Amino acid sequence: MSAVEPLSSDHPPLGAREASELFADLAAERSLLVAVSGGPDSVALLALLADWSREPGRPLLAAATVDHGLRADSAAEAQGVAALCARLGVAHRILRWEGDKPRSRLQERARAARYALLAAEAENVGGAILVTAHTLDDQAETLLMRMARGSGPSGLAGMRGRVVRDGTVLARPLLGVSKARLIATAQARGLSFVEDPSNGDPRFARARWRALMPLLAAEGLDAERLSLLAGRLARLDEAATARCEAVLAAVLLPATGAPHLRLNFEALLREPDEIVLRVVAASLERLGAEAESPVRLERLEACVAALGEAARAGRPVTRTLAGAVLVLAGDGTLALRRERPRRRGIHPAAT
Repeated sequence: MSAVEPLSSDHPPLGAREASELFADLAAERSLLVAVSGGPDSVALLALLADWSREPGRPLLAAATVDHGLRADSAAEAQGVAALCARLGVAHRILRWEGDKPRSRLQERARAARYALLAAEAENVGGAILVTAHTLDDQAETLLMRMARGSGPSGLAGMRGRVVRDGTVLARPLLGVSKARLIATAQARGLSFVEDPSNGDPRFARARWRALMPLLAAEGLDAERLSLLAGRLARLDEAATARCEAVLAAVLLPATGAPHLRLNFEALLREPDEIVLRVVAASLERLGAEAESPVRLERLEACVAALGEAARAGRPVTRTLAGAVLVLAGDGTLALRRERPRRRGIHPAAT
């Protein structure tokens, strides 16, 4: 492990009081599992949590490092984290991503494997909350990447401070803290860390966006401004979600026959377009269809537009979307059911 960059007064290290404020939402938990890669962000988080957790009544703290086995130095780096945890008095485990590694979508699949291993370890240590060191810079990069992919308001709200992912609670207490301050925190404590070379590898989308950040910042679109935008969109998303839940309850009709959902689509169309989209998406999620075949926003928008046009004309229509069949009757009732398994070579045509 080796430290980089000198200390700068422009990026002061985090102190105990500020860390305590950042970790306040974790105080009531029974146990925490902090993910430590060995980079400056997670090393700083580990040290801050180790100090904070020693106070009476604080959660038990454990740490884990995922060795993806993708680089020759990864095993030694994981051992370095283990040694640091021993110095700090934090229980630590190395989790290895075993088996053959994929040749395509490597970062995406490595991330999925990492979360799966960490979630299993969180369960092993008593259903712990998983704590990661995502920063202000990560939030800004995520927002830009999602914007480029055409994400809607929910996606552009960025990463949340606390989410449930596959049954595991994931907390990100450092989303408002810059990476530079975490580097300063690690250096001020004399903690060495590593820099993953893939962070600057232009083969990966996040690295390419990271390289663009200084240019955007020069025009005023820095990490702080992007994070502020994400927070404002999160606020709007929360309001729209609450309205969606209320409208769904109002337009949901009693189901008859085989398990499916029925909506008063005619009444739903009196709502703003965003709420109509969200109610249909929520209905697909409730049906369980979206879990097998996630819906893209563009397809959802096209499907709902077609249903709306037919409803206003009093014309029945059938569409398939995200593993579900949506049948609009002439009376404005929309029925949703899971799509039946298809026979090879046959695709049900939309009418």
